[in-house]
Amino acid sequence: MAWWSRTSGLATEHKKSVPKGIWTKCERCTTTIYEDDLIANLRVCGSCGHHFRMSTDERLQMLLDGPWTEHDEHLESADPLGFRVDGKKYADQIKATMRKTGGGDAFRAGTGTIGGIEVELGCFVFEFMGGSMGSVVGEKITRQFERALAHKRPAVLLSASGGARMQEGVLSLMQMAKTSAARSRLREARVPYISILLHPTTGGVAASVAMLGDVILAEPDALIGFAGPRVIEQTIRQQLPPGFQRSEFLLEHGMVDQVVPRLQLKAATERLLRWFTATPTPASAGDADPAEMPPADVSED
Repeated sequence: MAWWSRTSGLATEHKKSVPKGIWTKCERCTTTIYEDDLIANLRVCGSCGHHFRMSTDERLQMLLDGPWTEHDEHLESADPLGFRVDGKKYADQIKATMRKTGGGDAFRAGTGTIGGIEVELGCFVFEFMGGSMGSVVGEKITRQFERALAHKRPAVLLSASGGARMQEGVLSLMQMAKTSAARSRLREARVPYISILLHPTTGGVAASVAMLGDVILAEPDALIGFAGPRVIEQTIRQQLPPGFQRSEFLLEHGMVDQVVPRLQLKAATERLLRWFTATPTPASAGDADPAEMPPADVSED
């Protein structure tokens, strides 16, 4: 027996390890970041600016001035097609995801204030089946726009989604038209709609309501597009250019108006809301010229 086990008992002691959740390694620059520092910096790496994913609660806390009034919490997904794959029922999958996330579906909406301006805010919940859009998500977005229309409040929508939910078949695809029609009524009434694209925003969500904002903002390096890059390459049999479907590429090609770092996102949204809700002019919100809008890289007032 070794002397240290007889004299100090160290041989029987377990080696101490750093508890989980204390440190996080950056996916881009491999810098090790203290978790509390990462949270304080809105989950942005201080070394390279890499944007980590945020939870829905963190995003709401980041944008809103304070508590909000959430709507339509009672709406929950059903299984209209009796869908199952590999012997697993969609209904069981929904129940398991609801228990895990504590929510009824992949979208939350409510009334709150940003910079003192009342807004109807909606946010995709990526933790819930990849933020996929089914019947309930489409209904919640439509109701958000209808509340914005009824109260003449700006609508702000944060998108992070894998697209339409295949388990609901054509019913999920119908939500693209449904939400787009609700959005068009906002435009006719000159009610502003700001769309914020997060990583990732793809599929039927990107092909409909997410890309219909009066102003479209995007976080840096967010994946935005309909089909994935690998699917496109296999279909057209061509290699895609570097950075294809990333927010900077879309900005360069006129698909988004501004790429806004997360630390400046609330200030940029506030500035846009103040611009849209200033003294009315003959021009409609839908005729907004992005070149005339305030810059995204603004500091807090």
